[in-house]
Amino acid sequence: MPVGSANGSGGSAPGFPSRSAGVEVTPAPPKKLRRLIEQMATADPLWRAPRIHGELKMLGIAISERTVSRIPRRLRRPPNQTWRTFLHNHVGQVVAVDFFAVPTITMRVLFVLIVLKHNRRKVLHFNVTKHPTGAWTPRQIVDAFTDREAARYLIRDRDSRYSAEVRLRIQSLGMQEILTAPRSPWQNPYAERLIGSIRRECLNHYIILNARHLKRTLSSYFRYYHRSRTHLSLDKQCPFPREVLKVGKIVAIPQLGGLHHRYERIAA
Repeated sequence: MPVGSANGSGGSAPGFPSRSAGVEVTPAPPKKLRRLIEQMATADPLWRAPRIHGELKMLGIAISERTVSRIPRRLRRPPNQTWRTFLHNHVGQVVAVDFFAVPTITMRVLFVLIVLKHNRRKVLHFNVTKHPTGAWTPRQIVDAFTDREAARYLIRDRDSRYSAEVRLRIQSLGMQEILTAPRSPWQNPYAERLIGSIRRECLNHYIILNARHLKRTLSSYFRYYHRSRTHLSLDKQCPFPREVLKVGKIVAIPQLGGLHHRYERIAA
C-alpha cells in the first residue's frame, strides 16, 4: 500500500521533501566547512556572504553562495567590533575631547575640558571655566596643539558647547571630526575612562573651593597621572615612562598630599 497523507493523497514519507513540490534540496555543508565559514564571519565582521563565498572559491571549495548566506545569520556577532577596530587601528592618530562638571563647596558648577591623546594616554591640555562659551572652547582646542602636531582624528560628542567656531578651528588644524552617537559615551571610551579615574582617584577625596583650587588640584593629579601612575593599557608603565630600578632602598614619595604614593629606590 503506498504511503499517503492523512487525506489519502499521494506524497512522500514523513521527514522527506515531496518531489512534486518542486523544492530544490541543498545539502548541509560538512561540519568542518561550517566551522570555517563561521570563523570567517566572526573574524571579518564587515564581510557578507558574497565576500565569504569568493574567499572559499579562492580556496577551491565548491559551495553555493545561498548556502553560505544561511550560516552567518545564526551567528551572534560581537557588538561594536567595527568601532573598536577603528580605535585600535588609528590609536596613534586620535585625540579625544570631553567636558565634565565639578561642583564646588558653594554648590556652583565648574566645567573642565580635557584633550587626551589615545596612544600614550597623555592629557595634552585641560582648562577650567564657569561658563564654556563659544569663544572659550575653540581657544582651548587651539592651545592644545600650539606646540605640537595636530592629530588626524578628533573624537567628540554632540554637546552644544562645540559651536560652529569650534568646528572651524578643528578643520583649520587639519583634523577630521568623529562624532559619537547621541547618548553613547562608550564611543569615547578613553576620555570617559580618564574622567572616571580623575573622579575616583582625586576629586572624590577633595572639597573643591573654586576654579583656581580645582585647576591646581587637577594639575597635581596630572603630574601624578603622567609620571608616577602605572597604566594597565601601557603594560604597567606611565605615559612618560619611568626607569625600572632594581638596586637600593625602597622609599615612598607622597603624591597629591599623600593620597597616592610613588615608590623609588635610593642608595642605601
